[in-house]
Amino acid sequence: MSATPQKNRATRRVLAAAAGLATVGALVAAMPAGAHDRGHGHGHKPRTVDVQLLSFNDLHGNLEPPAGSAGNVSETQPDGTVKAIPAGGVEYLATSLRTARKGNPYSVTAAGGDMVGASPLLSGLFHDEPTIEALNGLDLDVTAVGNHEFDEGAAELARLQNGGCHPVEGCYEKGKEFEGADFPYLAANVTKETTGRPLLKPYTVWKKSGVKIGFIGVTLEGTPDIVTANGVKGLKFHDEVETINKYARELDRKGVKSIVALIHEGGAPASTSYNYDCDSPGAGDGISGPIVDIAKGITPKVDALVTGHTHQAYVCTVPDPSGQPRMVTSASSFGKVYTDTTLTYDRRTKDIVRTSVKSANHVVTRDQARATDMTRLIDRWNKLAAPIASKPQGWISADINGRGSTAPEKPLGNVIADAQLEGLAPADKGGAEVAFMNPGGIRADLVHKASGSEGDGVVTYGEAFTVQPFTNMMNVVDLTGAQLVSALQQQVSGSNEASPKILQVSKGLTYTLDLTKSGADRVVADTIKLNGAAIDPARTYRVAMNEFLAGGGDGFAALGEGTNKLVGASDLDLFNAYLAAHSTAAAPLAPPATDRITVIQ
Repeated sequence: MSATPQKNRATRRVLAAAAGLATVGALVAAMPAGAHDRGHGHGHKPRTVDVQLLSFNDLHGNLEPPAGSAGNVSETQPDGTVKAIPAGGVEYLATSLRTARKGNPYSVTAAGGDMVGASPLLSGLFHDEPTIEALNGLDLDVTAVGNHEFDEGAAELARLQNGGCHPVEGCYEKGKEFEGADFPYLAANVTKETTGRPLLKPYTVWKKSGVKIGFIGVTLEGTPDIVTANGVKGLKFHDEVETINKYARELDRKGVKSIVALIHEGGAPASTSYNYDCDSPGAGDGISGPIVDIAKGITPKVDALVTGHTHQAYVCTVPDPSGQPRMVTSASSFGKVYTDTTLTYDRRTKDIVRTSVKSANHVVTRDQARATDMTRLIDRWNKLAAPIASKPQGWISADINGRGSTAPEKPLGNVIADAQLEGLAPADKGGAEVAFMNPGGIRADLVHKASGSEGDGVVTYGEAFTVQPFTNMMNVVDLTGAQLVSALQQQVSGSNEASPKILQVSKGLTYTLDLTKSGADRVVADTIKLNGAAIDPARTYRVAMNEFLAGGGDGFAALGEGTNKLVGASDLDLFNAYLAAHSTAAAPLAPPATDRITVIQ
């Protein structure tokens, strides 16, 4: 899920969230004779030992259980119906992980990136220090960086790793300095332009009683396309497969034969249910997306792949270049799922017996005991956030779905785009005629049920912030009608062809999206109208959007061609102003109709 990156001013970081699938992928491949012989060959230790690998991804600073539909996990029942299970929150994630570790002397916990960034106010307001503190408490051993770890740039990422108080805002608690992450952040494919050297450690080796497992961490090569220019300044992002293969050879030369790759890139299973079997009918048949080709290219020296980025839950096997099945997992997002993988380690070969790798996703349910240390951590930071977080901004009459909506046009997307148009339409504010919002930048739903003591239907600053956590500055630019049409076509073509990114549009812009066609033709050009009039290719239009889109982010090169730029207020300020102007306790804002984009399936 690409998302609007963030202003350096309002830093966020994402916790790798655990996600979940319940498929057990048992791998079948040729095994050396006697490899499963757990006899005491030399009269002492057994030849093999089971190592438990617990993993999660895309936590995005969700310390408290995510609200509304964004906090549910889908589970397919034996009769084929799908049930929504409320999940997530670090109080429950900690309990789930600690329970899973019992009876497993060899247990290592790893994450697939986006632990921080695009975080709710509780973490985001404090530049994600609360999330790093929580991850330390969860005993995370290692994580890859995700794209959101770069939202505030390399210097802030280094601070999250090494500690020290924020360079502008200082220390948040009197007499306490932020200590940084107890676990290494791995960024094997991110190098500094000046030196060509890796920004952070490329790999780490986990050791226990003679057992050694190497972890290599990478983020997606396309990170610069989905993070603001400031966030990736001075950095180069390299091919995931080439990088992992290079460091796998290095680990192998050092005698580390058991290797796990942590990759912040993922795929899309054919079903969104965490317990869907994506190896049905054959290995990896039920999954698509970038991770499939990546998995097929990574050297057989790597024994398992922990992935992320797409916020999906899956446990699949995808054949490695030698044709052997290899486990590829992802654990949804926001700490709603975790993956439990058993790696059988052969003490003689120092390698994983791949034929016996087993893995399953588990839901982090909210009907288990809360971890008291996490409750204390949340309470402590909530007290600091409360004066800002609890301020009412407006009222709604029902849930207005954004993140939780699977439709191309989302009710909350319409509200956000309308807020941007209204705030920037006055001549002295930019003279905007139309506004565009990227769908990945909508991080939550607006939920009617109270999150605290504010009362049902009240939208607090904290809730509004959770929807729009990047504090992106708004831009109004000149674009020709032809460029506008190109931008709409780029939603479903080029880098967005395989998984379309449908822009949320302000009222007055209408068109037809024909999903039975392919590529740019899916946007039916002669249906595009603004306030009932066809778009004139030669005319200049004033278009509002956040600075991420105005920089051509998310594959929208045409939006990056704007001229005559005016910088306006932040997206969050405009969103809050709109809520205040359009709602009262007596007349709350209702979810808007979604009738701007006509979809033909």
